[in-house]
Amino acid sequence: RYEPTWGSLDVRPLPAWFDEAKFGVFIHWGVFSVPSFGSEWFWWYWQKEKREPYVKFMEANYPPGFSYEDFGPLFTAEFFDPNQWADILKASGAKYVVLTSKHHEGFTLWGSKYSWNWNAVDVGPKRDLVAELEASVRNRTDLRFGLYHSLFEWFNPLFLEDASNGFKTRRFPTSKSLLELYEIVTKYQPEIIWSDGNGNAPDTYWNSTGFLAWLYNDSPVRDTVVTNDRWGVGSICTHGGFYTCSDRYNPGHLLPHKWENCMTIDKRSWGFRRDARLDDYLTIEDLVKQLVETVSCGGNLLMNIGPTHDGRIAVIFEERLRQVGAWLKVNGEAIYGTKPWRAQNDSVTPQVWYTFSPKGKTVNAIFLNWPVSGTLELGEPQAKLGETQVKLAGYKELLKWIAPGEKGLIIALPQLTPKQLPCQWGWTLQLTAIN
Repeated sequence: RYEPTWGSLDVRPLPAWFDEAKFGVFIHWGVFSVPSFGSEWFWWYWQKEKREPYVKFMEANYPPGFSYEDFGPLFTAEFFDPNQWADILKASGAKYVVLTSKHHEGFTLWGSKYSWNWNAVDVGPKRDLVAELEASVRNRTDLRFGLYHSLFEWFNPLFLEDASNGFKTRRFPTSKSLLELYEIVTKYQPEIIWSDGNGNAPDTYWNSTGFLAWLYNDSPVRDTVVTNDRWGVGSICTHGGFYTCSDRYNPGHLLPHKWENCMTIDKRSWGFRRDARLDDYLTIEDLVKQLVETVSCGGNLLMNIGPTHDGRIAVIFEERLRQVGAWLKVNGEAIYGTKPWRAQNDSVTPQVWYTFSPKGKTVNAIFLNWPVSGTLELGEPQAKLGETQVKLAGYKELLKWIAPGEKGLIIALPQLTPKQLPCQWGWTLQLTAIN
């Protein structure tokens, strides 16, 4: 049994499925999806920081005295079709999904008995959005279902009172935040608990170690659940399950501890923005590059989309997810279930990233630029004459190669028309019998 101490909790082995999965989809959805302007931090920027664009937006579009709470009934979700969402998630090639069950605004997407009149069953859609997505994901896909949960809430009076007492009192976690965590685990059995938002309070205030000890020892998901590292001041990148370290974390080198790069297709926001421009969205080339770099350095990629207040996944997000899925159909063997190789990227040709597939003892060299010369030079692999074989994923015939010295390979790529290429945004060379 795990003790409620970091010393005990941190030795728990991470369930193997998480490292094998490599790729998940993050979904930021909530009342912030109604103004869908600027950022999912809309309430804070408008009311607390009084940032000019947010104040002006409200003055121009809403009557005087309009409060953030008034957005609640406008969060309608009338087009939310959980089966359609599940089908898009499946088509993306992702192996897990993480939904914001509650963001810093405190609005819960399920009918929490600890969030009276500020939840999706009492206000707005009048639906349990968490339950509906969970059922569709589990019935229609093989994705693992996960939930994001914010520990703190910007404007909750109980939290503000505790904060003003220097967190010596603990009214907010004991009467709301912790109870919600136990509630979502018992009700929906998520296999990822993605915690966030420490509110500048230590983990002792949140009793994070007490909750995690219960989660790992006695909860219905104790054998398969994974958690992140955001459990109070000082825990990020230090304690918990996998490390997230910071948003959009992509170190570019191998880390000793399992980590995740959580990033978002809209470069400026996690929630949906009606004012987004086309060049605010990462291209499919950008996304494939992020995925390949992250996996080769031992990480998982958690790619975020923000649905609309009426429950649609915007067409551009759907397109990006389906494109990643199409790429993974061809190159998935170089991603899923792989381990980092001894080199992460190539020493001779830039934009070549390595992974290792233990099953076929294959070294995968994923190259992001197709060379004009038609030959690709690799500095890292050591070939064995008469044994080493080189394949291009999605292409039938073996490729010809020569070894210029003790180390390195020069590979002749097939001459293909754009239509004949196995995919369009990055290609995998599968090398077998490499020293």
